[in-house]
Amino acid sequence: MAETTKPYVRVRYVKSTIGYSQRQKDTVRALGLRRLGDEVIQPANAAILGMCKAVRHLVEWEEVDEPGE
Repeated sequence: MAETTKPYVRVRYVKSTIGYSQRQKDTVRALGLRRLGDEVIQPANAAILGMCKAVRHLVEWEEVDEPGE
């Protein structure tokens, strides 16, 4: 997996998990997302980036420098 240059990732829940597997629903929940439109700031480590990639059709993410950005 490519290394990120920024220490945090802002993850936004943009598409419902209805009709998708329980594993994908659990991944979205593990990212800290509960409702459509939710946003969370997570550390940009391999585990978080892998989860974002696994549900890339349900979430959007961008790298940020600071948690409050």
